[in-house]
Amino acid sequence: MTVRPQRLRRSQLSVPGVSEKMILKASQSAADHVFLDLEDAVAPSAKAGARKTIVGALNGLDWGHKTRCVRINDVTTPWCFEDIIEVVEGAGRNLDTIMLTKATRAADVQFVDLLLGQLEAKLGLERPIGIEVLIEETKGLQNAEAIASSSPRLEALILGMGDYSASQQMNLRTIGANGEGYPGDVFHYPRFRVAMVARAAGLDPVDGPFANFRNEEAYERECRRALTLGFVGKWAIHPAQIAPALAVFSPTREDVARARNLAGAYAKAVAEGIGSVNVDGVMVDAASIRIISNTIRKADLIGM
Repeated sequence: MTVRPQRLRRSQLSVPGVSEKMILKASQSAADHVFLDLEDAVAPSAKAGARKTIVGALNGLDWGHKTRCVRINDVTTPWCFEDIIEVVEGAGRNLDTIMLTKATRAADVQFVDLLLGQLEAKLGLERPIGIEVLIEETKGLQNAEAIASSSPRLEALILGMGDYSASQQMNLRTIGANGEGYPGDVFHYPRFRVAMVARAAGLDPVDGPFANFRNEEAYERECRRALTLGFVGKWAIHPAQIAPALAVFSPTREDVARARNLAGAYAKAVAEGIGSVNVDGVMVDAASIRIISNTIRKADLIGM
């Protein structure tokens, strides 16, 4: 069984790879994870220069405990292989993950995996670089199971609402927002599917962007919907979205204390040969302890 690195992804901050100013601010932010973008935020004529800017930032800035990620162009573009080669050759020792865009099949991920393996061997990198995959095409969602099991490097599946909405020709005015005239959450099915597939493969499911960064209330609502379905975090397209995501995707201290108390009582009961225990009116058994353990693992990762 593959043992994957455990990383916090409560808030994944998107930063254009062309902006040294924004990258510096991102390195100093409270986000768990920062991805430096070579795709949509960078014009074709600026991609080569952005790679150099990103390499300089990865090598020259203090990123603290953040996950350092670079979002590359998809495998159908003329930029993908050079994105990987130039960034890894330039800053592979200071890079945690590569984010692959618009994956539609397992072979897309395997191409990135193979190239990373060759570069790591050439450069003598001892720590493998992980892969995060964006599910943002209808074909990608259709092939999500195959994608999720395509590489031992894979760490996370991300639902990319913007391109997914375009791919399915959904009539939405704002990326990540609910559609008008639909009685439920238009993203419920793709969210549920991405979360289920990711969890079945031992990956982190991450919710994608919400474009209206001035509407904190709506952003928090989308965070809570994602949390309820089992997502570990959500994208922040602006620093204003970092704090709400951290708050929603972190357990409260009261929840953590309660979980540890119940887990302790259950462990004591099991040691005495009892399969369930009543703690303050709550029955704790083997099934409920699995839910409780999720809170404890998250708290341990955060350092609560």
